[in-house]
Amino acid sequence: MHGSDPSTAATCDRRTLLTAGAAMAGSLALAQPFGATPARAAAGGASLLQGPYLDLRTGQGNRDMLARINGNLDIGKVKYGWYSGLVMAVVPGGPIRDLFGMTGFSCARLLPQEKDGSYRKVLREVGLYHTLGRDGSVGEILEEWKNPYHGETVKVVPIANDPFNQLLEEFMPQPPSYGGLNTEVRARQPLVLPWEVRGNVVNLFRHINLFYRNALQPDRWPRESAGDMVQVTEAFIFNFNAADIQDRRKTSLTYTGTWSRITPWLPWMLMGQAPGHIWYQTYQGAEDSFDALPIDRRIKDYVAKNFPLYLEAPMEWKEPSLSSIENFAREQKPAPPRPAGAPPFNMHPPA
Repeated sequence: MHGSDPSTAATCDRRTLLTAGAAMAGSLALAQPFGATPARAAAGGASLLQGPYLDLRTGQGNRDMLARINGNLDIGKVKYGWYSGLVMAVVPGGPIRDLFGMTGFSCARLLPQEKDGSYRKVLREVGLYHTLGRDGSVGEILEEWKNPYHGETVKVVPIANDPFNQLLEEFMPQPPSYGGLNTEVRARQPLVLPWEVRGNVVNLFRHINLFYRNALQPDRWPRESAGDMVQVTEAFIFNFNAADIQDRRKTSLTYTGTWSRITPWLPWMLMGQAPGHIWYQTYQGAEDSFDALPIDRRIKDYVAKNFPLYLEAPMEWKEPSLSSIENFAREQKPAPPRPAGAPPFNMHPPA
C-alpha cells in the first residue's frame, strides 16, 4: 500500500502506499506508464473527463486530480488511506495457502511547490498482521507467528514506513529509488492516466513491476533474504464518484478499490531462498478523517499505543523514502542459524 497509495499504492505502495500503501492513499502516484492509454469513457462520459474544471487529457489535469486523491488541496489538511485483506503464500506444486490478515493505514499531506505547480506528498504508513475470523474479520494482532513451513515461532515485524514520499507533477513519476537500490530511470513523458467512466463511477487501474537489488543480501541475511534481487508487482484499482471529478469545491476525493502485491517471502518469516512467494490481496480506500477509516477499532488502538507517530502526517519532505524491506535491513538484525539437526522445510504442510 507500500506502502496504503496504494493513497497508493498504492502508491497507506507503497504501494504504494500499498502503495499503498500502498498501498494506500499514497500509492496512486506510481512510477511507470503501465501501458497507459488516453482517458476514455462510455457514451456521454467524455465531457466529464475534459472539463470544465480538470482536463484529464493533459499532464496538468492529471497532476491536480492525483493531488486531490493523494492529499487535500486545502493545504494543511491530512488525507488518510486504508487497506485490509489477506496475505497468501504461493508455493510451486501445491495450492495457494492463506496465512494471515493484513490491515493498515497511511497519513499524507501536500506541500505545494510554487516554482512549477507540483506537489510534494509526504506520508507515513503502518500495517499490522493479524489472524482472521471465519467471516474475514480481524482476530488477534500478531506479534509472534508459528511458521508452518519450518515449525519455528518467529517475531512478526509490522510495516512502519516513515517516510514514503512522492512528487506529483505533470510528468509520469520515476520508479521509487529505495535509497538508491533501484537505479532504473525512465523517459520523461506527460502524466496522462487511463481513466474510464462507467455510469456514475470513474475507474482507474494502475500497476508497477519492479526488479532491483535486495537490501537483504543472502551472505549477511541468509534466513531473511529471498535472493540478490527483489521482484515485486503491485496493482491498484480505484473507484471514484463521477460527480466529484469536475466539482472544484471537492479539494479532496475519497475512493474505494483494491490493492494487491506479489513480493518475496516476508523477511521475518525466515524462509531464505525457499521456493515460493507472498501474495497480498486487499480492499483499499481513502478518507478525509481518521475516524472515518473503515478498519477495526483494535487496529487503530494498537497503532495509537505502539506507533503514535503514525497517527499524523509528516510536516516536511525528508529522504530517503524506503519500503518495508529496506527498513527491515536498517532496523533488524540477522537471525541466528537454524538449530542443528532441525528438520528440512515442509513446503506443503497440512492446512
